[in-house]
Amino acid sequence: MRTLGTLTLRGVTTTVIGVSEGVGKVRVGRKPTLISVNTKTKWRAMSTNEGEGKGAETENKEEELIVQYVVLRRDLIDTWPLGSVVTQGCHASVAAIWENKDDPVTVSYCSPSHIDSMHKVTLEVKGETQLVNLSEKLKAAGVTHRLWIEMPENFPTCLATKPYSKSFVSSFFKKLKLCKGPGHEFCPRTF
Repeated sequence: MRTLGTLTLRGVTTTVIGVSEGVGKVRVGRKPTLISVNTKTKWRAMSTNEGEGKGAETENKEEELIVQYVVLRRDLIDTWPLGSVVTQGCHASVAAIWENKDDPVTVSYCSPSHIDSMHKVTLEVKGETQLVNLSEKLKAAGVTHRLWIEMPENFPTCLATKPYSKSFVSSFFKKLKLCKGPGHEFCPRTF
């Protein structure tokens, strides 16, 4: 596979193996990973000019917001103890991060310099059907996530994405509502 150069995002350097329309594919070890590359992302790209072997470096001024989305089921929020539903979301979030621990965006999201500024958006869907449909839509689009299956009952309770730049994944979650606990007024916000 042809290497286009290296990419350093928030201090993590990876090898770029392809870029097209704002989406880059980088290699971390043996696993290619999709990342968002746009004009808002703070990045340095070292690209090799064919035949010359010299690098060119560019840097943008703004840093893109990295976010992890967690989606819970409204029907469980209304029928289960709140702590149990929150625990399901925690399981999915940790699993999505652990399964992608070598991904450069995940590494940056969990790095000591960013650990105190993590961003998560917790949303809700009506029930199991909507959650499974969302998971299939994300899978078809190549958005890495973890659909959490509660065992031994064997049914999906929530999902969480790996950390992504907000501009790359927010469109998949536009129609969902911010998660609200039982008995709390909802303050609409756009994510």
